Amino acid sequence: MHASPPWPHNSQPSILLQTTMIVNRQQTPVLASSAAAAPGLFQQVGMAGSAAVITVSFIHPIDVVKTRIQVSPEYAALGMSGTVKRVVSSEGALAMWKGVNAAWLREASYTSLRLGLYEPCKVAFGCTTPENTTFVKKFAAGSAAGALGSLAGNPFDVLKTKMMTSEAKGTPSIVGTAKDLLQHQGVGGFYRGIDSNVMRAMVLNGTKMACYDQTKGYVVQYTGLAKTSLVTQFVSAVAAGFFMTCTVSPFDMVRTRLMNQPADAKIYSNAGDCFVKIIKNEGPLTLWRGFMPIWSRFAPTTTIQLIIFEQLRGLMGMKSM
Repeated sequence: MHASPPWPHNSQPSILLQTTMIVNRQQTPVLASSAAAAPGLFQQVGMAGSAAVITVSFIHPIDVVKTRIQVSPEYAALGMSGTVKRVVSSEGALAMWKGVNAAWLREASYTSLRLGLYEPCKVAFGCTTPENTTFVKKFAAGSAAGALGSLAGNPFDVLKTKMMTSEAKGTPSIVGTAKDLLQHQGVGGFYRGIDSNVMRAMVLNGTKMACYDQTKGYVVQYTGLAKTSLVTQFVSAVAAGFFMTCTVSPFDMVRTRLMNQPADAKIYSNAGDCFVKIIKNEGPLTLWRGFMPIWSRFAPTTTIQLIIFEQLRGLMGMKSM
């Protein structure tokens, strides 16, 4: 004997089934929309800034060495290892982190914008499908993001440069450096070298993001690895770091010279004048002085920065660049 169900035949089961289907239809769009929701602009910029600040904390000593070599023929003659020995012996080990607090502020403003705005700029330049996403458009998007970031970060860049080149014992104060700059050069002192800095940022970020983006496509195409693979991201970032060094070195030299001019002497009137005087007085290869420390800085900086940024994008539900 089979027990009879407590509801009439073909009545209650159909009602329960219909109710379940209605509930599922109501829940599905909510779940789908929450899973597909991508972080907004501020979240992208915040992730980029976080990646940059973490990275510069470890890479800053290389930047100190690079800057000393660029501004002084004496340090240039010593080379990287000789400069490290000289700085540590005469100023102490902590001198390798001179200006790191200004570097944090620079990365939180400049790099957060140049990395975080790259994808929105790509869309603005018409990169909506793989077919119309060309290398030139990627370079243009990276350059635009770099220029915007440079405008925001220039004051901290000037402070960082001055603090890194200070040979006094002890760590220079960022507040004291800012007050001294304001007193002797006014507000304009914080934007010294802005023309060369914007040009540098456009070339740097255009090369960095376009080469990284393009190399990732080649790695995926020829190896079968996924875009999210750490190997793909590592190889692409290293390649981008090398090409960045080749294109950015002259602009980096000019920017450093302009920003480090003494307050009571104007050696160079603008970026063009600086380019001409360096080539005329010191030779064109001087523009690539410090190539090895620049590459030593760019290679790990680009690699760590982009990998952390990609991982943060993944955690926030964004697709890989």
